[in-house]
Amino acid sequence: MGVKSKAAAAIVVLLLFLGSLWLQGGLDYHWDSCLKGYNQGNTLHQLYNSSGADGAEGPLVIEGCPGQTFQVSLLLSHLLAAPAFTSDVLLQPYLSSWDELVKFMEALGPMVGLISNEIESKTSIIRQLALLAEGNPEAELGPDIHSINSESTEAGTNEEASEHTSAYHSVRSMIWVELDRGLVDFHHQTDSGCRTLLRLHRALLWLKLFLEKLAETPVAGRLRSPSELCREAYQNTLANHHTWFVRRAAELAFIAMPERTFFFRLVCVQNQEEMSTLLKRVVQTIGEVYDRTQKALDENGMLDLP
Repeated sequence: MGVKSKAAAAIVVLLLFLGSLWLQGGLDYHWDSCLKGYNQGNTLHQLYNSSGADGAEGPLVIEGCPGQTFQVSLLLSHLLAAPAFTSDVLLQPYLSSWDELVKFMEALGPMVGLISNEIESKTSIIRQLALLAEGNPEAELGPDIHSINSESTEAGTNEEASEHTSAYHSVRSMIWVELDRGLVDFHHQTDSGCRTLLRLHRALLWLKLFLEKLAETPVAGRLRSPSELCREAYQNTLANHHTWFVRRAAELAFIAMPERTFFFRLVCVQNQEEMSTLLKRVVQTIGEVYDRTQKALDENGMLDLP
């Protein structure tokens, strides 16, 4: 075997190792089950940009993108459905959002797609915990369900919350149940939903920052390559939680990232201006979900679970 062949083999092994360590502590959960009652069938979604981030008024209409597995319209639909009450996040649309983000990463090629395997294992863990809770009466929430959303001041909120008593209905209900049952270990690694959520939460910040940078349109100068932007986003987020070896392997994966024109086709736009408008909307909705999850984890001292 020549030097080049050995180098190529070493890179493949390195990237496979990255896939297993990406979010740290991943297990081989690969169930295809999903939480019930969430409709993912729409291919045309009318999405309102209430913040006016793109400078336009009225609804932003996004159609399905023909020929693409990843659908930005579905991603936005799931993200918009996730916020609940005043400070909670519903787990069904949250995990469905990750399903689309996994497709997004897989579309970027096999090197980046390796990372998505570990993320899928994390979403599978939470889904399996939810299914186990459904079959276990002791996993149902008790009368203290109202305390989970005690910050809400909207009329009828508690009454609405009482209709959903599944332990894994939302981020706050999951945190409440797992703390109440002693399932969260603040000193050792466990397979709790809270620890798993924290790993997904950190990865979401990385993708949010990457998409935010990809949406930037400089007043002067060149547009930086997606590879450079993704590496920079990683260094500012997930790299803080990874070992030196994993950080080096991640940078190898980012080198293989497609050029900017590929992203135009991926989200069905013609140019950077159109992509900026669309991605700013995506970043805004991700930010809402991220901030709510961050607050819930922070309030319960879970931002540094091992």
